[in-house]
Amino acid sequence: MTSNFYPHARGLRLSALALALGLVACSGDGGQEQQMPPQGVSVAAVVQQDIAPWKEFTGRIQAVDAVELRPRVGGYLAKVHVREGSLVAKDTLLFSIDDREYRAAVTAAQADVARAEARVQLAQTEFDRSEALIASRAVSQGDLDARGLELAQAKADVQAAQARRQQAALNLEFTQIKAPVAGRIGAAMVKPGNLVAPGETLLSTLVSVDPVHVVFEADERTFLRYRASATQALSDDAAVPVQIALADETEFKHAGNLDFLDNQLNAVTGTVMARAVMANPAADLVPGLFARVRLQAEGSKPALLIHEQAVLTDQDRKYVYVLGEGNAAQRRDVLLGAEINGLRVAESGLQPGDQVIVNGTRKIFFPGQTVAPVSVPMEAPNSAAAQAAPDAASAPEA
Repeated sequence: MTSNFYPHARGLRLSALALALGLVACSGDGGQEQQMPPQGVSVAAVVQQDIAPWKEFTGRIQAVDAVELRPRVGGYLAKVHVREGSLVAKDTLLFSIDDREYRAAVTAAQADVARAEARVQLAQTEFDRSEALIASRAVSQGDLDARGLELAQAKADVQAAQARRQQAALNLEFTQIKAPVAGRIGAAMVKPGNLVAPGETLLSTLVSVDPVHVVFEADERTFLRYRASATQALSDDAAVPVQIALADETEFKHAGNLDFLDNQLNAVTGTVMARAVMANPAADLVPGLFARVRLQAEGSKPALLIHEQAVLTDQDRKYVYVLGEGNAAQRRDVLLGAEINGLRVAESGLQPGDQVIVNGTRKIFFPGQTVAPVSVPMEAPNSAAAQAAPDAASAPEA
């Protein structure tokens, strides 16, 4: 039994040794590492441009004129003449109050004026007669003086009656509530048939639509920076341009001018209120909308601009790959600034003449990796030629 076991074990050891030698031989034949070919990428030179820096704020759109429509006389609301939410011109009839009582008051006031004028005529006749008889001593001087006082009182009564007639006419006119400014009418708060009180009942609201104000708060440091130029420009009626974007807009499509800077800072918030005016011909900018405002600083400064497509994120840091010596991709941490014409300002991290990788960054696995660069314009890194460039650079040579 023993003699049969040992030859079998010896054969197993020989087989294992042969297998190990075969594996070593195989590894020796294919052990030479194949160098990875450089990956094709698109690079673009940073754009050098003189820019005027902008400071961004947040604010709200407000109407230039906002009116609460309240009646100046009381009575029953007779009719609403406009559709709620519609645009109305100045002096458009909006609401009317039952005016029968006020028409009667005007008629009565006119009668009082006629009565007072008749008394003036009578007093004037009595005074003239007494004045003619005073020479013949047919009347005394006291009677003449009394007739003169009666005439003066009658004339004063006419003036009082005319004032009451004018007041009655105004009350009649106030039964028609008209638009004091052109704008958009709000919801009707009172329906016809309800009693309204003078100066108390809110009928509706009216806001002007063109132009509109954009009100925002500026911090103290910004106020000190812009104070001299803005104050001088406003006092000289010169335009201080601003750019405005709404909440659903990424670009600042709207233009306006700064027209007011408050005379004091809020000591609690450390800010100062500023106001810009902006045209709204389409009447689509509603008061209360959120807006972002950019205010241009005085003067210009040189800046480096890159396409945002080249920017990568590492936690809270932004970085790009720059083409270095030997076509090696080098990482550069950057600090981004404002957006100008589709490009972002690189406030730090780059130098003039740097070649930034804008396409093919996913092919770079570590800093220092060799790449095959193809130059493209920074302003259009996604053009058809730019898209084909990395693939052409990576294609093996025939």
